[in-house]
Amino acid sequence: MSAPTRNRRTLTALLAAGALALTLGACSSSGGSSSSSASAASPSAAMPATTASAAMADQPFGAACAAVPKDGAGSFTGMAKDPVATAASNNPLLSTLVTAVKQAGLVDTLNSAQNITVFAPTNDAFAKIPKADLDALLADKAKLTKVLTYHVTPERLAPTALAGTHKTLEGADLTVTGTQPDFTVNNNSKVLCGNVQTANATVYIVDTVLMPTS
Repeated sequence: MSAPTRNRRTLTALLAAGALALTLGACSSSGGSSSSSASAASPSAAMPATTASAAMADQPFGAACAAVPKDGAGSFTGMAKDPVATAASNNPLLSTLVTAVKQAGLVDTLNSAQNITVFAPTNDAFAKIPKADLDALLADKAKLTKVLTYHVTPERLAPTALAGTHKTLEGADLTVTGTQPDFTVNNNSKVLCGNVQTANATVYIVDTVLMPTS
């Protein structure tokens, strides 16, 4: 075999080996990049779900929450800035409750309390009471105070701690059963919108006025 022929074959072999090395290098680089991207993407992909789950746990829940104003003082954001009696006065679902609180002289008491839970009956909840009975209740300050303070517990109850028996400011216990979002108070009052935050209280809006047994 002549020298020129051998040189050409050697050059061809070297070029082929170089091409193979480049191909293998590219594959290795591509695979590493893909693996790195997958591992990098995995945590970031999980974080939004975790964050969303945590955010949902902190949010109000329940079908009646849709009736709360979207903005302004009566919205969830607005209520969170005010103490509970003031916050309730800005919520159209709770105007009868606010009237009762004023009649009982409890506005300052509720606004100055710290870290309480309020079970707040809607206007429709008060409407379930016969008018004559409701008028009599609103006219009897001592009895009205007893009923309203039965709706308040001296601790701020998160949804995860809501189920169970809780002492009220009135002195008697109330009992909550169920799990989020389906809670019932004293077996007859449904939580319609829960975990509503005010500056000093957590509020659970309920569909029936709670009556102390004594």
